[in-house]
Amino acid sequence: MDEISALGRAHGKIILMGEHAVVYGEPSIALPFPAVEVQVSVKNIDGPLRVDCSFYHGIADEMPEVLESLRIAIQSALTSLDKPYAHIAIEIESSIPPERGMGSSAAVAVAVTRAIYRYFNHDLEMSTLLDLVHISEKIAHGNPSGLDAAMTSGNTPLYYRKGQPFIPFQLNMNGYLVVGDTGVTGQTKEAVQSIADKLATTEKETTQKRIHELGVLAEDAKKALQKDNPVALGEAMNHAHLLLSQLGVSNDELNHLVLTAKRAGALGAKLTGGGRGGCMIALSKSAAGAKKFKKHWKMLVLYKHGTYHLNRRLTNEASRSSCPYKYCFN
Repeated sequence: MDEISALGRAHGKIILMGEHAVVYGEPSIALPFPAVEVQVSVKNIDGPLRVDCSFYHGIADEMPEVLESLRIAIQSALTSLDKPYAHIAIEIESSIPPERGMGSSAAVAVAVTRAIYRYFNHDLEMSTLLDLVHISEKIAHGNPSGLDAAMTSGNTPLYYRKGQPFIPFQLNMNGYLVVGDTGVTGQTKEAVQSIADKLATTEKETTQKRIHELGVLAEDAKKALQKDNPVALGEAMNHAHLLLSQLGVSNDELNHLVLTAKRAGALGAKLTGGGRGGCMIALSKSAAGAKKFKKHWKMLVLYKHGTYHLNRRLTNEASRSSCPYKYCFN
């Protein structure tokens, strides 16, 4: 039997500003993060559909429940092509850390769908891709906004309000954004609930004010990105982290990395994503400055870290080093 194969890829994402506040109608800003990616290969085999990934090696129908969103992603793509019983092997390789708010589940679904469509030599419209990924993301997240699917499949920063269309915008910024991973799994549900709990107490008015301030800061950050004002962006990031901490969605590990980066000269630093673990980001005007606080993080035995360079226009090519989180906008 002649081998037929196809590849599909997708990348990670980070939330620059607006996490948690977006749940209450405030704006958020997300950036694509191609330095970490998922690659999926599909090839023909004689036996039943098989899946090989870091969590499972075996027949697709026997995958554990924890991989249900992956099973649905595969099934949805094949059913849409009227190929539900395809004899194929799907191999998944990912450098996106799971449960860090970097779009891991959406990226896997995007890459799987692309690979399957290419294997069957079928065109895949973006609208179809997003619809199919949304099906599996409902299994992974319950009621997804669609932001992760859009970010992991696209190359443009997005401005977003809940219930409204995503608005792409161009970067016009010189600076270096460093991503740090605490090594602790994020606790998004608990963080979301902590804010909801505050809104049900005498802290309601203060909490609402903080949520609105986060929205204003997201607007400020967008303007800073478009006007090449890294100082203003850094100030917005610092204020946002303070508000997120007051809302109860940070933790000691995140706060320590943020403080260390600021002491090392970062213009701004904050958590990114769901909080209570996961990742944080820090901004520097120069590569030398970024390296300085990366060096301090190494002394803290940081789990993973890296940089990406903000500069005018988004390229499709990652600038790689030994660090898996290095990406270049140039």
